[in-house]
Amino acid sequence: MNKYVERIYNGIWKENPLLVLVLGTCPTLAVTTSAINGMGMGLSTTAVLVFSNMIIAALRKLIPDRLRLPAEIVIVASLVTIVDMLMAGFTPSMYESLGVYIPLIVVNCIILGRAESFAMKNGPVISLFDGIGMGLGFTIALIMIGAVRELIGAGTIFGAQIMPASYVPCSIFILAPGAFFVYAGLTALQNKLKMPRAKKSCSGNCASCASADSEEAAK
Repeated sequence: MNKYVERIYNGIWKENPLLVLVLGTCPTLAVTTSAINGMGMGLSTTAVLVFSNMIIAALRKLIPDRLRLPAEIVIVASLVTIVDMLMAGFTPSMYESLGVYIPLIVVNCIILGRAESFAMKNGPVISLFDGIGMGLGFTIALIMIGAVRELIGAGTIFGAQIMPASYVPCSIFILAPGAFFVYAGLTALQNKLKMPRAKKSCSGNCASCASADSEEAAK
């Protein structure tokens, strides 16, 4: 598999930041009351993630090690400010709906985590694709959670009526407990789907796996 395609695939499925790495749960639980909110937060985070990865990767050799984290935060904060202003100007209803969670993208652990673990160690192009993959994975997970909560809690998806008129919404899914229920369910489903492949690749010899991991780390 092409290394650029692999970065996108890993972000969407193998290393999904929300369903596998369990990062960015605060905005996830707060804003996914509807699919459109999930999409708005996901795309905003993706934009910041893609450009921050690319810029940090391009400047990685110029940033002193002792200033690494402050530099990353300044870059991310600048990008978030731009996204915040664009949303306020062009999508005011979405901006109002997401509220304080747009500025809080600055401290989203997905963005800082990818900057530290990937962008600081790789070139700008591959880091850009890593940002696209991770951002799309985060966005898809948010839309899924938001869609399930909106469907059960209001009978709609993206504001369109799906359930029949006789359907009685289960309002708990629009509240905080519903976010935990749906998040846990989707995480369990994702793990279930990945389990056959994990079992197939496992030889049952833990000692050999540990030895292989040690050799890989040494490289």
